[in-house]
Amino acid sequence: MSMPQPGTAAPPFTMAGDTGPISLADFAGKKLVLYFYPKDDTPGCTNEGKDFSALQADFDAADTVVVGVSRDSVASHAKFRAKYGLTVLLGSDPGDVTEAYGTWVEKSMYGKKYMGIERATFLIGRDGTVAQLWGKVKVPGHAAAVLDAARTLA
Repeated sequence: MSMPQPGTAAPPFTMAGDTGPISLADFAGKKLVLYFYPKDDTPGCTNEGKDFSALQADFDAADTVVVGVSRDSVASHAKFRAKYGLTVLLGSDPGDVTEAYGTWVEKSMYGKKYMGIERATFLIGRDGTVAQLWGKVKVPGHAAAVLDAARTLA
């Protein structure tokens, strides 16, 4: 499945989170950043979570909720949050959310092919449509770029 493109409706979802269930419907009328990352407590994913968390007050001021999504368990998310003091919501996807957002892709490392999460971020507007998409995300500076986009989105 391909990633939902800007101007299209964000696929609805409900998943467990380490602080309770997370659903697209929960954020109706708010702006939502949905960022997909491969694995809790790995260097790039840790930096991304810390970067988004460091900007939490700015995202709040922009009326924007940030949710990180991986296929890790709720227990893993709780440990990840506690270890690094993360403030963003963390969703535990059983598989259907990463599929719906086109982020579950074939990857390859050292010549081996495997399925995994492509690091991607979606900015979803108050009306539930995808406003902006970042694919194949590079972590440095990414959270700040997403914040800038969230600030300019009505």
